Amino acid sequence: MQDLIEIRGVSKSFGTASVLKDVTVSFAEGAIHGIVGRNGSGKTVLFKCLCGLMPYDTGEIAVRGEVVGRDTEMPRDFGAIIENPGFLPHYSGYKNLKFLADLTGHAGRDDIRKAITLVGLDPDSKKHVRKYSLGMRQRLAIAQAIMESPSLFILDEPLSGLDKRGLAEMRELFLSYRDLGRTMLIASHSTEDIDVLCDTVHEMDEGRLTRVR
Repeated sequence: MQDLIEIRGVSKSFGTASVLKDVTVSFAEGAIHGIVGRNGSGKTVLFKCLCGLMPYDTGEIAVRGEVVGRDTEMPRDFGAIIENPGFLPHYSGYKNLKFLADLTGHAGRDDIRKAITLVGLDPDSKKHVRKYSLGMRQRLAIAQAIMESPSLFILDEPLSGLDKRGLAEMRELFLSYRDLGRTMLIASHSTEDIDVLCDTVHEMDEGRLTRVR
């Protein structure tokens, strides 16, 4: 498999605190790659740098050969969940995704409805997001990440808050995307999620990334 993402010598500090330390890794296309590590180990910061949401200090992050922050502001054709998505509480799930889709123009009405259905929610529901359970909010976040049918997914704790049924359904969905040749990076605290889903596993510890599987 060809490498889709190449991270070379990336470091990031906040003041005197070094959060990423010379991270060098590549991720192959068409696979699910897991990143594990404790809170504060640097996983979310790495994902933010990869998505173009935060500048890194040194090194390079290249996606499909384009260096993020130099050749492009953010990768092309990707969907992401980074920390807690900020949905508008007094609108329905569909309207929230429609607002987001209108910003890029890459997902139409049918795409949004399909994504909401795929994650097990009702696209016709008028229920406001403020009345959603934690699991429903997480399903909506996944719908937001998949609605443009991207080839790359960057997902920070995408299965948190889901019940047993929700976990099974979303794992099956993720595996189906891998079978279609899509690429996923998943940060998770769940050993079971990583074991079930991931083709490769790396551990982030105090800003350093090491392959463990």
